[in-house]
This record gives sequence, C-alpha cells and structure tokens, in this order.
Amino acid sequence: MKNRSELREVIMKVIYQINLLDEANLDYDVEKLIKEQLEIQNEFVDSSVDGIIKNKDKIYELANKYLNDWTMDRLNKVDQAIISLGIYELMYTDIPSVIAINEAIELSKKYSDEAVTKMINGVLDKVYHEEEK
Repeated sequence: MKNRSELREVIMKVIYQINLLDEANLDYDVEKLIKEQLEIQNEFVDSSVDGIIKNKDKIYELANKYLNDWTMDRLNKVDQAIISLGIYELMYTDIPSVIAINEAIELSKKYSDEAVTKMINGVLDKVYHEEEK
C-alpha cells in the first residue's frame, strides 16, 4: 500500500500524462492512465485527478495570477502538474495547507530544479495567504 506522498506522485504523473495528451489532441481514458500507475484503485487518487481536471481552468487562472513573468502554459508539463496538485489541495480539499505546500515542494525537489522549486513554493505560498477558502 502506498502512503499519501507516493499517491501524490501518482497523481502528478497522471496529470502530467493528461497535459501531454491534451496538448497533442489525443484521446485517453483517465481510469486507464491511473491504472497504469496504480494497481489498486484508490479514492484519494481518483478524486484528486478528477478534481484537478474539473477545476483546471480555475487552477491555471490562479497560478497565472501569482507566477511572476511566467504563465502555466510556459512551464514544463511536470511543473504544471505539481502546481495544479498543490493549488487543488489548497483550494478544494481539507488537507492542511502546510501539508499541501510541503508535498508539492517535495515533488518539485525530486522532478524540477532548485529555481523552479522556489517558484512553486512562492506561488503556493501566495495562493495560501491571498486566496485560500
């Protein structure tokens, strides 16, 4: 059984794949994408992926508001997925803010460089202080 941090990594990977497939205008089945990453169905993963997809426009709008001299569409797909997950958890779940931000930062440390990690931290911190619930 995967812990929540490992499940967040699965969510990030699925959102990354969706971003790539959307950009290429290719059809996909979200359930199959999740199943490729996770052998056992998990409600946390399913609801998070679904929530990020449903709220993508609002999540991107919020991220763009706090990205200095950048927009989400200029970031690589991994960073888009990490920011999307972080903002989704801050704005649409009961997960404590410090956990949502820290988990996104840990993913960024694993998949991005230090400058991007600082940028993601800054964006999520601003969303937390300026927008949250």
